[in-house]
Amino acid sequence: NSIRAAMASPQQLDKHKFDSQQARRILDRLVGYQISPILWQKVLRGLSAGRVQSVAVCMICERERKIHAFLPEEYWSLTAQLEGDSPPPFFAKLIKKNNKKLLIPDKKASQSILKDLAKASFSVQKVVHKTQKRNPLPPFTTSKLQQDAIRKLGFSAKKTMIVAQQLYEGLELGPGEPVGLITYMRTDSTRIAQEAIDEARQLIEKHFGQEYLPTKPSVFKNKKKVQDAHEAIRPTSVFRKPKDVAQFFSKDQLALYELIWQRFVACQMKPALLDRTSVAISAGPYIFQASGSVMRFPGFTALYTSSNESQNQLADKDTLPPLSEGMSLKCHQLEPKQHFTQPPPRFSEASLVKELEENGVGRPSTYATILTTIREKGYVDMVKGFFRPSELGFIVNDLLKESFPDILNVDFTARMEDNLDKIEEGEINAVAMLKGFYDTFKKDLEKAARAVSYTH
Repeated sequence: NSIRAAMASPQQLDKHKFDSQQARRILDRLVGYQISPILWQKVLRGLSAGRVQSVAVCMICERERKIHAFLPEEYWSLTAQLEGDSPPPFFAKLIKKNNKKLLIPDKKASQSILKDLAKASFSVQKVVHKTQKRNPLPPFTTSKLQQDAIRKLGFSAKKTMIVAQQLYEGLELGPGEPVGLITYMRTDSTRIAQEAIDEARQLIEKHFGQEYLPTKPSVFKNKKKVQDAHEAIRPTSVFRKPKDVAQFFSKDQLALYELIWQRFVACQMKPALLDRTSVAISAGPYIFQASGSVMRFPGFTALYTSSNESQNQLADKDTLPPLSEGMSLKCHQLEPKQHFTQPPPRFSEASLVKELEENGVGRPSTYATILTTIREKGYVDMVKGFFRPSELGFIVNDLLKESFPDILNVDFTARMEDNLDKIEEGEINAVAMLKGFYDTFKKDLEKAARAVSYTH
């Protein structure tokens, strides 16, 4: 339908969009084709550098250095097992003393607090009941699909895109021609065609009931810097339910199709409603806090939850008993626990994709290729699902960082993306932007070529 509508009303070529695309290609080639030969001379033949690829390696190396430099700090927590007028007992954490946030640095401080609490009376100071609304997430963009498929299905970014390509190109659902099952899988937009929204609403009303259908369709606003050339990733028809077409799919195709189908249908369902209770408990100058929640209405979570949470995690495991302000509480147990601060985690494929996207580095459609390239070139290893830089990765990163500080700078790379967007909007001239970049870049190239060679 969209193709027919477009053919019926052709538009003039938008030269600004063309110039933006050409500028992006030229930038990538200037960086890749002119830095890579320097790496061949100084480190090892066959290596490559890239405007986005090298920034990704830099992020992994910087994170690794932070991990090695990290010094853990000790701290303690204190949990009380309490009971009100009626069971069950519940747990509350110590958070304040004299209405100020309390930090327990060591065992000695912990023992001192336990001594104070041994003679304290526990009572409910304040009870707050709130209904929390959880809205459904937008349909998938490329980067969000990769993140969810990595976490939920254990796919790599590369595998996700290969399987998505198969679904997009189409499969034979019985006799006849192949049927395209999803919209284009390289997109940064959350826009949805009206006909797809109408289909989703029909399906929700039929299979879940009127109580799951919002009065108005959900519309998701795109973030800034979005090209919006394609719709969000969705099924070409929600009436092709995963269980109905499962026999024609491979295991991987079905898993990814079901993920896309569920996320899309869920985005047009009503929000989930949670009844949350928060309780402040006083014990002399000390304040403990307990919380609990109950799912009042599952809404979209009846069909889909993100990879970061399950339906059980939306509601707390511990349900609080009936509590009222001023109620005296019995303290059954006080449990002190030693902890140490943790270093920042290494990047997984999902968290690196998220970091690149949030920093405005590159385009989501290129992330799968970039993550594959940095592994194939030997810059990083995958250890238990997390990126760890190799010795070669550190050597190349340090050389590039010294010789091309702008190229390896996340903010600089993000500004380049902004400039490319401004070319598209007609705000700046493509040739002037490229010349401004190349004047500095050429000096860095000449300096790097003269620098002392590394040996590998």
